[in-house]
Amino acid sequence: MSGIDSADCGNILASWRGGEDAALWKIDEERIGVLTADFITPVADDPRTWGQIAAANSLSDVFAMGGNPIIALNLVCFPVKKLDISVLKHVLEGGADKIKESGAVLAGGHSIQDEEPKYGLAVYGEVNVNKKWLTRGAEEGDSLVLTKPLGTGVVITAIKGGVAEEESIKEAVHWMTKLNDLPKKLTPGLWKNIHACTDVTGFGLAGHSLDMLTDSGLDIEIFGDSLPVIYGVQELADSGLIPEGSWHNRAAYQELVTRHMDMLFDAQTSGGLLIAVAPEYADSLIELCRENGFERAAKIGEFRHRAGNVNKLRIK
Repeated sequence: MSGIDSADCGNILASWRGGEDAALWKIDEERIGVLTADFITPVADDPRTWGQIAAANSLSDVFAMGGNPIIALNLVCFPVKKLDISVLKHVLEGGADKIKESGAVLAGGHSIQDEEPKYGLAVYGEVNVNKKWLTRGAEEGDSLVLTKPLGTGVVITAIKGGVAEEESIKEAVHWMTKLNDLPKKLTPGLWKNIHACTDVTGFGLAGHSLDMLTDSGLDIEIFGDSLPVIYGVQELADSGLIPEGSWHNRAAYQELVTRHMDMLFDAQTSGGLLIAVAPEYADSLIELCRENGFERAAKIGEFRHRAGNVNKLRIK
């Protein structure tokens, strides 16, 4: 997007700059519109499951801004000459499952023929002006909380290679299909003390954590031993089952990470929320997460004063 300018309009509160998860448009003094689009290639053998994962992944960007999804449109690429149309029906049924669960309404979409199937959503939601979250805004001393375990990229690669264990597949599917609907569960006290948020997707934990440091004088100290990981993932990674996107992430971010760990770079699909919260509220946030089905939620780091000339992840 370098060299391409967005319109100079006071209503745009967030666009692609700074690694934000969705576009924000000020509607009035209380309401902000949240607009995003996302689609992915198949990540599960079962079409309906893939549809659920793709939809949860698309809806996540609205939740990551603190918003609630309102309306969604299907985005479909499908090889009608290679796959029976019943496969697409199951994909769309899976997507509809998650749209309904999120509280949004499905209102159509757009499809084209393509050699490789792809599916996702364009989603519009809204957030109160006092409740919006941005990727940036963390304060020195804040705790960094992750709501889902890492490793979906490795598991998907193992599934494609036919070597993933059933327990790993089951856990990965559970997390990829789980909505990041934490904003619906938060108490007012926690809302006020969350300073920044993003979701962990294709750029991995390293990329999305570094986005949170944009325009700040901070580093993040990551507790390497505290990273929640899907069952069996480290063994799969040790055997070389690393997705291509993870290698790209390593190449892009390795100079900004003080110690390399596979899970820092793993390219996630429908990963968890990454939340900067005032330290005295971290335990309450984790407890609320676990009460609402994010039982692997954990404090994985802290925001510290920047030690050098560039923002880094300092792995402890």
